[in-house]
Amino acid sequence: MDAPEGVFRGTIDRFNGVLIESASEHDETTDFAKKLQKSLDYWISIKRRAIWFTVQKEHAAWVPELAKADFEFHHVCTSSSSVVMYRWLPTEEYANIPTFCHTMLGVGGLVVNDNDEVLVVSDRYALIANSWKLPGGYVEPGEELVNAAIREVKEETGIDCVFRTVLSIRHSHGGSFGCSDMYVVVALKPLNLEVHKCEREIAKAKWMPVAEYLQHPDVHETNRHFMRTYLDYNKRGICFTYERAQHSVLKREYALYFMKPIEGHNES
Repeated sequence: MDAPEGVFRGTIDRFNGVLIESASEHDETTDFAKKLQKSLDYWISIKRRAIWFTVQKEHAAWVPELAKADFEFHHVCTSSSSVVMYRWLPTEEYANIPTFCHTMLGVGGLVVNDNDEVLVVSDRYALIANSWKLPGGYVEPGEELVNAAIREVKEETGIDCVFRTVLSIRHSHGGSFGCSDMYVVVALKPLNLEVHKCEREIAKAKWMPVAEYLQHPDVHETNRHFMRTYLDYNKRGICFTYERAQHSVLKREYALYFMKPIEGHNES
């Protein structure tokens, strides 16, 4: 944006805020504190709202100066080694700042083969020793749920899979880093049967008969619920599937999930 000399240029967002990137505006010859104050005076005079600074690790000397100028920490971006800080300028309205991501997203893969066996693993560092669970893990940034489930199953057990249906969502609070936790279970069809467990993370991995799984004392009731849901979907001939689409205005791709009948299912 156009700005007077000695003021951070930045860009204007759609909420009349200012976005400053240290990677593009860092200058070792400039007195940062003086430039910051001059910029704040200017932004206040033209009624800007939220001021956002994204500070790269190599420019960390900005952080204490921003804190002195009443900037708050918003979040850390580990992928770019940066910290984001903000200050709300209007005094006549409350700070309408969105909370940073507060929910961890995980997936589990319920993989059932043609022999009515389910793929189970026992984590090397499990909270409950020797318990059997579904292979799975956290969704990576920019990764779709289904792709994440397929990847995690492959990494932990060596089994390649294709999508069948989304089964269930478990939502809890007070998890890692104080975040909420959302766990999405996806039913998958295996393309091979020979298990090769991940030695670093998995203590045991095997195919377990579904009937045994539903009664096994070392399988948590929630995991048995996932299996019962899978069997119920099959009995009723429904699946929770998805299609990829693109937002007509934002031009962003997204996955749209919805229920539909299983094609070719015999209701009798």
